[in-house]
Amino acid sequence: MTRPPGSSGGARRVRCRCGRTVLRQLVGQRAALDVTADADELTAAAAAALREPNRLDWCLRTTKAGPDLRWLDGTHRADCPHPHVIDHQCKATAAPAARPRTTRKAPPVPAGQLTL
Repeated sequence: MTRPPGSSGGARRVRCRCGRTVLRQLVGQRAALDVTADADELTAAAAAALREPNRLDWCLRTTKAGPDLRWLDGTHRADCPHPHVIDHQCKATAAPAARPRTTRKAPPVPAGQLTL
């Protein structure tokens, strides 16, 4: 019996709509969280200082498959030697509102009459 992989295959480097390079990955095996984190590597202490209730920091490991984001759980060392990253906060402006759809033209027959 083989063990399931430790992650979803690692993080991908992509460009956010604000222009910054970010890391995207599904982190977790049961209830995965879609993480978008800044690609800027920080120390564990610097990332912890930027942490907020809705902005998490992640341990960034390098595996043979590439970068891999890991949860910071209770067993994570305070003096972790690996780089850390923080959730991305996009500064891009909101997308323009979609144009309202135009309605179809009224049929060329009087109301109630069917067209063939």
